[in-house]
Amino acid sequence: MPTTPPRTPLHLAATLLTATAALYIALVAFGNITDFGTNQQFVRHVLAMDTTFKDEDLMWRAITSKGLQDAAYIAIIVWETVAALVLIYGTWLWFRRDDLRARRFSTYGLLMLMLLFGVGFIAIGGEWFSMWQSGDWNGLDAATRVFLLSGVVLIVNHLPQPQQPSA
Repeated sequence: MPTTPPRTPLHLAATLLTATAALYIALVAFGNITDFGTNQQFVRHVLAMDTTFKDEDLMWRAITSKGLQDAAYIAIIVWETVAALVLIYGTWLWFRRDDLRARRFSTYGLLMLMLLFGVGFIAIGGEWFSMWQSGDWNGLDAATRVFLLSGVVLIVNHLPQPQQPSA
C-alpha cells in the first residue's frame, strides 16, 4: 500500500507563502468592493495627476474623464479578484500535494500580482502618471512591497523539490 511521503519544509513554505499572497489580494479585492469609494479616489487622483507638480510637458497624460477613471478602477478590482481566485486554487492544490498544477496556478496568480503592481502601479501609475510626485496619492511603497513579496513567493514555488528516496 503506497504511503504519502512527508511534506518537505520547502513544500510547506510554498504552500504557506502562496496562501499568504492569496489572502492578501483577496482582502484587497474585498476591501475595494465593499469600500469602493476610498481607492476610487486614489485612482481618480493618480490618473488626473491633480496632485503632481503640474509640469506642462507631462500634464497632457492626465485622464480627467470620471468614466475612464472608474473603468480603470473596476478593471483593477476584477484583476485583483481573478488573481485572488487563482491563488486560492493554487493554495488548495499545494495542500492536496498536486505540486505540478499547484506550481502552475500559483505562477499564474503571482504573475498577475506582479503585472498589476509592477506594470500597473509602479511603471504606469508611478512614472507615466507621475504618482511619485504626489505627497497625498503615492502608492509606490505599497506597490513595491507587493511586487517583491510576489517575486519571493514565485521564486520559492520554483525551487527544485528534493527527490524522495524510492522504496
